[in-house]
Amino acid sequence: MPRPPRTAYPGGFFHVGTRGNSRCRVFLDATDYKVFLLMLDRSERKYNWRIYSWCLMTTHYHLVAATPDGGLSQGMCELNGSFARWSNLRHEREDHLFGKRFGCTEILTNEQLQEACRYVVLNPVRARMCEDPAEWRWSGYRASAGFDEAPPYLALGELLALFSVDPSRAVSLYRDFIDQGLAS
Repeated sequence: MPRPPRTAYPGGFFHVGTRGNSRCRVFLDATDYKVFLLMLDRSERKYNWRIYSWCLMTTHYHLVAATPDGGLSQGMCELNGSFARWSNLRHEREDHLFGKRFGCTEILTNEQLQEACRYVVLNPVRARMCEDPAEWRWSGYRASAGFDEAPPYLALGELLALFSVDPSRAVSLYRDFIDQGLAS
């Protein structure tokens, strides 16, 4: 029986992610993370995604993205396929790097969008890989919180506008919002 089609559509917002096959490590070193981010940048530009939040763990990754022109399934297939081929060649592996097809949750409100972004950047804290999201190098938190320059694929202005039209106030409110998630 075929799988049901995705609910991805042009103009939508989605929390997407992919796990390693049998929960294997996807990212083995800094080069793996960096190459994946280069490929993400390419997919974001090609499919006109707006990445609001992202986090690369060791066994999986998360993205919160808007898809003004659609292309979510095609872009995710290209991103995962390209990275898997590159990674398998580099690490002399065979078989599937990723398990099932990517997970996708539709986001319908600004509150859900904010919560999804918080969930994503707090993932390494909840996994006890760090105590503060600013310690995890492989997420959008440091740029969103004003600690680092934003990479080109991060829709920083759009993310911060969810918190305030005043950019400096938005950064402060964003940090506070993320910190509230640490307390829960």
